[in-house]
This record gives sequence, C-alpha cells and structure tokens, in this order.
Amino acid sequence: MISFAQLLNEDKNTHLEHLEDEIINNGLTGAKTSVRFLNSLKDMLNGVGKGSTNVTVKWDGAPAVFAGQNPENGKFFVATKSLFNKTPKINYTNADIASNHGSGGLSDKLIVALKHLPKLGMKGIFQGDIMFTKEDLVEEEIDGVKSVVFTPNTITYAVPADSKLASTIRKASIGVVWHTAYSGKTIAGLKASFGVDSSKFKTTKNVWSEDAGVKNVSKVAGLSKSDTKSLSAKINQIKGAIKKAGKFFDVLKREQTTLSLGGQLKIFFNSKIREGIKLSDVKNLVKDFDKYYIDRMTKEIAGKKSDKGKEKYQKMLKDSNKELKRYKNEIYFAFATYLAIRDAKMIVVDQLNKIQGIGTFLKTPDGFKVTAPEGYVAINAKSGKAIKLVDRLGFSYANFTLAKDWVKG
Repeated sequence: MISFAQLLNEDKNTHLEHLEDEIINNGLTGAKTSVRFLNSLKDMLNGVGKGSTNVTVKWDGAPAVFAGQNPENGKFFVATKSLFNKTPKINYTNADIASNHGSGGLSDKLIVALKHLPKLGMKGIFQGDIMFTKEDLVEEEIDGVKSVVFTPNTITYAVPADSKLASTIRKASIGVVWHTAYSGKTIAGLKASFGVDSSKFKTTKNVWSEDAGVKNVSKVAGLSKSDTKSLSAKINQIKGAIKKAGKFFDVLKREQTTLSLGGQLKIFFNSKIREGIKLSDVKNLVKDFDKYYIDRMTKEIAGKKSDKGKEKYQKMLKDSNKELKRYKNEIYFAFATYLAIRDAKMIVVDQLNKIQGIGTFLKTPDGFKVTAPEGYVAINAKSGKAIKLVDRLGFSYANFTLAKDWVKG
C-alpha cells in the first residue's frame, strides 16, 4: 500500500514513471530497482517465482474518474484528479459538478458517471479511466471489418460490430476501466492499492465496466528460450553498466529541479522521442546532451534581467559543467544503463503485446494504423511500487504528436 500523499506526489510528477527513468528519479537505488523489476518480470513470463510482480494493461482512457463512498459521510461521489487538491472537489450532485467543473465535455461525462456508477455497488473508492460515453461511440469500417469504435485519448479502440461485446458496449451509457482501489477513514488519509477486481462489482447494462488486470500471463505471453536468453543477457549488461556509473546516478538524484542535470536529462530524452528518434549511439548521445544542456542554460541566463538572476544560473551551469567533466566516464555508462533498461523493457513489452484484447489503432490522415496497447503497469506485490512499461517510440511519440478529442479536467 502507498500513502495518499505519495500517490499525490507521483501524480503531480506525470503519473507513473517509466522503468528506465528510475535511474534519474532515484539514482543508484532506482537502477537496482529496475533490475529487480526486470528479473521478476522475466520470472512472471516464464511462469516461475512467487508472484512478486503483477501486471495490468495500461488503457488509454481519459479523463480519469474517481468514484465510491466518501468514508467521512457515506455519500456516493464522483471526482477527477481534483480530488487531490488542497481543497478537494467532490461531486455528490449535478449542481456540484457544475460548480466545480463548469459546463462542457468533462462535466457531461461526470454527470453520466454520477448517474450510473452507483449501480455497480462499489465498496470503497476506485479510480479508473473513462473509455466512452454514449456520444463517443461511432461505427466505422477498419481493415474491412465494420466496428464499434471509440477514441478516448490517443488510441482508437475497435470492436467487431456483430460481436457480443459490441452489443454490450452499445447498450452502455458509460464505459470505465478500473485500475486503483483506495481505503481509509478520511479522504486525506486514503491509501491506494494498484489493481482492481471488477468482477466484485454488480452488473448493469448502463455501465461497461472492466479492470486492467492481466491473468495467466505465462500461458499467453511466455518467453521462448531464445527470448529468455536475450533478456538475461541484457539484464547482465545493465548490472555491469551500473557498477561503472554508480557515482553519477547519485548526482542525477541529488537535485530534482527542472534545470538540474536530472531534470534536463528527462526533458532531453523526451525531446528525442517527440522527434521520433531511436536512441542507440551512446557516445553521440552523451555529446548531444552536453551541447543541449549548455545551450539550455545559456538561454536561461540570457533571459534574466538582473545580474543577481544571471549569477544564480551561471553558477549552476559552472557547477554542472564541472560534474559533466568529472564524471565523463560514468556518464557514458549511465546513458548505456538507460538504453539497456529500455531494450530489456521492450523484450517484455513485445511479449505482453501477444495478449489478445480489443483492437487498438492510431487514427492518421491516411486512415487507421494498427498499434499495440498504450503499455502496461508492473506492480511489486510487496511494496506496492508501480512503474509503467511503454513503447515510447510507439505510443509516447503518438501521444506527443497526434490531435486529441477529449476535454481535460
């Protein structure tokens, strides 16, 4: 279980973190955590171990919705992530929704949620992603198959129109995929547990309700001997690189601000993803980051009007340059660790993508393009720590670049 405060902090920090970003967020400890996750995922895919890691599918729904009984008064409510505000926005009535969220797309969806989600008979508070409301459902022909289609965010989901599932979805007023459960005596004291068993909810034709859990993974997405060997070799490569980069990991962790080395390294990697660039050449990548960081800080200094403001960032640049030179060798292996963790993660993701589910597509100017699910979430059964496993050149690139239809709240 993780505390509400921890979850709030993570949520403000762009939700769940990518596995490879653990080395930036948590230094050497994060690097070792990544290795443990990869080993446990390998065991899970091979059907061995004691279930130390669970996996859920990361559905690309939006907006997020919270629903259940407020433990402080027993009343049913719905909310967005503004439930996490210093003054929580909790909606018990349509009037509350109008007061807290105004009118329009988000409010319309919350009104539907408030009307129908109580029919599920929830015990506790749950978080999920809204996949559709009635007006989002359309019928289109995709790859020659007439389908019921909905696009809550970046990915388009398609269900054959003549299927039993399509009939169920058509009858529903709202569709939600649940992934997190909460417990506690107060809103401020809630604790979160990743993973929800939606089979415990009551059924109603008005709600298409699913959970994100993946069951019997090894039977449908097990590793071959060759894949096991490749993943094991990659994990060993990561361990070797970690030993040679250890000191620099803690430099990245030491200061977590936007303009710190760690903060800028994250932005640098994301900028490459936005450009659709596959990162592979470690030596050139280190050079690119060195130039990127100097240019970014020089621009920041030039933008300050006062001498005092300039001096602050000049000192930051000077100190960072010293560390970039001091840890030149360690930086190389830190970058090598990052890429190796990404490569190992993709071996796992490619296996998990074999699990069949609802068709997933990207809507492009040239039509629909088949794509994998958004990704997956790996959850440590003991600590409750969760990280996301996403093909960043696939989904993340599309998420950065494709137009969105949903209304943010």
